[in-house]
Amino acid sequence: MAERDVSTVRFPDAGPPEDVEVLIIGAGPVGLSAAVELHARGVAVAVVDQAREATLVRAGAMGHTPRVVEHFRRWRVLQEIRDEWTFPPEWNKGIRLVTSLVGHELVPTPRPSFVDTGRGAAEEALRRPQTALVQVFLRHLARHGVRVSGGWRLTGLREDASGIEAIGESGGVIRAKYVLGADGGSSTVRRLAGIARQGEYATEKRVRLVVRTGDLSGRIGPAPSGTNIVVNQRADGFLAAISPREWRVYAGPFPLDHEPTEAELLDTARAAFGFDLDLELASATTFYHATRIAETFRAGRVLLAGDAAHVRTPGGNLGEGFGDVVNLGWKLAAVLRGSAPEELLDSYDAERRRHNWRVADFALRRSRRTQATLADIRRIGVPDDADLSPDARQRREAIGTLLRESRLGGDGVTFDERYDDSPVIWYEDGQLEAEPPWRGDGYTDDARPGHRAPNGVLDPYGGTLYDRIGNDFALLVLSADREAERAFTAEAAARRLPFTVVHLDGTGAGEVYDAPLVLVRPDQHVAWRGAALPEGGAAAVFDRVLGGSRVSPNWREPHMASYTEFYAPQGLRTRGTVIVVPGRGETQRTYTRLGKRLAADAYEVRIIDAPRIDQPDVLTRLGDTLTEAAGGATRPLALLGADTGATALAALVASDDTSAPWWPDALVLAGPAGGATGATSSWDEELDLRTHCPAHRAVLSGDEAFARDALAVPVPPELLDAAYGRAVELPHLVLVGDADPLVDRETLSRAVKAAPAARLAVVGDAHHDVLNDLQHRSVAAEIVSFLETLGNRLVPVISVESSTW
Repeated sequence: MAERDVSTVRFPDAGPPEDVEVLIIGAGPVGLSAAVELHARGVAVAVVDQAREATLVRAGAMGHTPRVVEHFRRWRVLQEIRDEWTFPPEWNKGIRLVTSLVGHELVPTPRPSFVDTGRGAAEEALRRPQTALVQVFLRHLARHGVRVSGGWRLTGLREDASGIEAIGESGGVIRAKYVLGADGGSSTVRRLAGIARQGEYATEKRVRLVVRTGDLSGRIGPAPSGTNIVVNQRADGFLAAISPREWRVYAGPFPLDHEPTEAELLDTARAAFGFDLDLELASATTFYHATRIAETFRAGRVLLAGDAAHVRTPGGNLGEGFGDVVNLGWKLAAVLRGSAPEELLDSYDAERRRHNWRVADFALRRSRRTQATLADIRRIGVPDDADLSPDARQRREAIGTLLRESRLGGDGVTFDERYDDSPVIWYEDGQLEAEPPWRGDGYTDDARPGHRAPNGVLDPYGGTLYDRIGNDFALLVLSADREAERAFTAEAAARRLPFTVVHLDGTGAGEVYDAPLVLVRPDQHVAWRGAALPEGGAAAVFDRVLGGSRVSPNWREPHMASYTEFYAPQGLRTRGTVIVVPGRGETQRTYTRLGKRLAADAYEVRIIDAPRIDQPDVLTRLGDTLTEAAGGATRPLALLGADTGATALAALVASDDTSAPWWPDALVLAGPAGGATGATSSWDEELDLRTHCPAHRAVLSGDEAFARDALAVPVPPELLDAAYGRAVELPHLVLVGDADPLVDRETLSRAVKAAPAARLAVVGDAHHDVLNDLQHRSVAAEIVSFLETLGNRLVPVISVESSTW
């Protein structure tokens, strides 16, 4: 098959739409594949890029693992990518370890026999340059009417309650529900979203070259090896064909402050070829063996994927970008169609960032090990290719042995994409403690929750398990029991989830899956498995998997219908219960994020409705509600109130009714209301008074039950008098924002000093909604730290006047 010309791929000139559900910034392979993924799930999507074309000379990643090929197959672009050859397919001979292109093979490269049709995996790896992928993705998107626009430069992002606006350099504005930044390592989206990066900086640099040659057929034959790792005294690293006239070569390392000349770079390239030849330097791209990973992959309505989220030591970066896309795609679709709460998107960061750190650390260790081996090889000395003496042969054999002994495989990086700290996976009892640690160089099929569901061929015609699953949730059934199957199917239909059932009994899959029922997510990860439905049934499982809050693995009938519950992760013993009392205008949804954070630290959280402070019997009603909410609660019990919820709680415990069923072991008061009111002239002013957190502002704006202008309602003086009238012998944590004009700081300070055990924490730059402002992570940590002192109810609460972040 003749190679295709994809040396330059032009992006369409048509302008982007004015309104779309998801706007993708960046038309590289990750951005375009995200459009393919989202469109297949029914999401209205568009892609923009500041460039007008992609060029072959920058090459980028060329090798694609079997896991990536699984994605290509599901996206229905695999055969097109296979056909997109840029060099003759006869050059595809695996990755050879050689002294030069025309030199000696240091480690034999096994090649499959012509008559051997057996395969160890359902898919194979393949090699195509990024421009080949871009060309295929563009054609696929064009066939489906998805707009891709080149020459559109992002200059600003403006987020509000209902969406986000992307502002272009020419003043054009695109409105979306979400923006996905797939715009590379120097991501404009990441910068505009204010997301910093973490990781280890490099101490030296390397250069990836693309060089052009003349006709080499007389020197290298009609079918040279297209992919080689060269090791000699002057060159090391890849020498890989991009096209018959263009090759990728590595040069370096160089000191960070050294700028190699073109002559230096071309000398290294000639050493990799192993003979003198005329070369033209088409491009030179600096890269580093280092790790730079975004502090979060999600900030409100902004999401990051690919190099915009993580840049690390080369080797598999693009594959991890595709992994981001597949993880995020079904979650965005579920949220946008109303099948899942927005909090499901938090699991994207929780799952992918941890996985990327794991892979990045392994890649850096492997790189350093390779460099140490290279130093040993250089000490031995790589003989000249023309040297055929016994000493030269002996040294080449010794070098080959060193290379074999030092090589680290990448099966774990390819397939062990486990999510072992996720809020939306139903782990088995004791699973996480019993699992073997992650290894980048090893992998065994594992069907425990959080792991990639093992794939395999299901029928004599080559159909795979993933073919059967497609883009759906799937229940794998390996038993004759149909009760669970009917329950899951009905629950999925009620939630408008794409769902399929795959019967695997008789296929041998039971040896791998080790359970009669397995729920697989649309990204091919096991979400739950078991022998029967758990308590709460299929609804409980989907609540966990979709980031829901009303039920959990410890599901039981609620004591009342008017509170929301969050539970500790399965397998962790609940340390205690926190009942949250909202303030003026707020609903239970206001504290979803806080509830999940406290639950992650093994506390059961119950959020009740806000008390009506305009009712004369507000404290009696609050006591009755707390009595119901406290039923069956795990002790110690803490009451947490915000705004008037805090004020009402303070007044209620001042009654000193220690025999009440709701009587707490501790009290947390956040932004207790004072005599001042928060009258504002506009919604934006009210939001500014409450918080500067974009995510919380969006929650308030999008909650139809939230009562606007509620802060303007005055607190009855008798409620304030009861709240601050006497000191209670109960551990207190009082949280206030130093930018909050509604709290009575002087009165609070006197009350804290008068209490036998109290702590006043003043949160820097926080506003009235101190639990949900920009510092919410630190505030949650302060609450957990306080609650931990109640574990044995003997540790006194430390008395501190103030604590500022």
